[in-house]
Amino acid sequence: MSPRGEAGRPASPPAARSGRYRLLPYLLLLPGAAWLFLFFVVPLAQLAAASLYDPTGSLSTGYALTWAFGNYPTALQAYWPQFGRSFLYAGIALVLALLMGYPLAYAIALKAGRWKNLLLVCVIAPMFTSFLVRTLAWKTILSDNGALVGLLRDVHLLGPDGRLLATPVAVVLGLTYNFLPLLVLPLYASLERLDRRLLEASSDLYASPLTTFRRVTLPLSMPGLIAGTLLFFIPATGDYINAELLGTPNEYMIGNVIDSAFLVRLDYPQGAALSFLLMSAILAVVFGYLRRTGTEEIL
Repeated sequence: MSPRGEAGRPASPPAARSGRYRLLPYLLLLPGAAWLFLFFVVPLAQLAAASLYDPTGSLSTGYALTWAFGNYPTALQAYWPQFGRSFLYAGIALVLALLMGYPLAYAIALKAGRWKNLLLVCVIAPMFTSFLVRTLAWKTILSDNGALVGLLRDVHLLGPDGRLLATPVAVVLGLTYNFLPLLVLPLYASLERLDRRLLEASSDLYASPLTTFRRVTLPLSMPGLIAGTLLFFIPATGDYINAELLGTPNEYMIGNVIDSAFLVRLDYPQGAALSFLLMSAILAVVFGYLRRTGTEEIL
């Protein structure tokens, strides 16, 4: 007689049960993999095909896939200043965000005590508001008749006709403010898990606070620091809203050019080529950064 399971049913052979268990993780991954395929891989393939369309085509006459690899050097030659400006503005904003974000994350994680949750809410509260609304608010703050510009003129940091709006300073400040929470939150998570006994041991060994930070706190917070800098730098490089609202065409970044190519000039081959060039440049910077910090394995 065959062995019986619950309710008198024949028990499944052990080999069959183990086979189902081996398939279970892949079945759990299936919905996410299908989502990524449909909404990431397929659009990326379509974008790659569009970047190789005949540049003489149009929406009215249609586009032909002629494998026009010349679209890439042509686009880069025409808009390399915007590429450089994007990385420059994002890099300056990242430095400013680190100078503000690391002390803020450190204070919340290690010094805030019972005020920790309130301060965390203050960090993420701006993200409850639309990105566009936040940027428009900065347009008001930096306006020529605003209190900030008036104060800077009174203390002679700006000339009588000096301004902040429609300058590179405004664009960098907008990038810093809008993406700062993406830097602070991973840093906070890394610092909050820090073993306080290591800091006490460093103090017991007569290390100064600066030495403790340099030899203990900073190395142990590197995972959060790396994650935060990537979460900040990647979207800041491709942003176009801040340059559009807080700057002028002289401050436009590559995101503004891509937006114009797709929605204004309807030059799909050039817009797609610029998009792939931007993705390639960001990936090169990211891999170079991870290799330099010795953390390329996290990818």
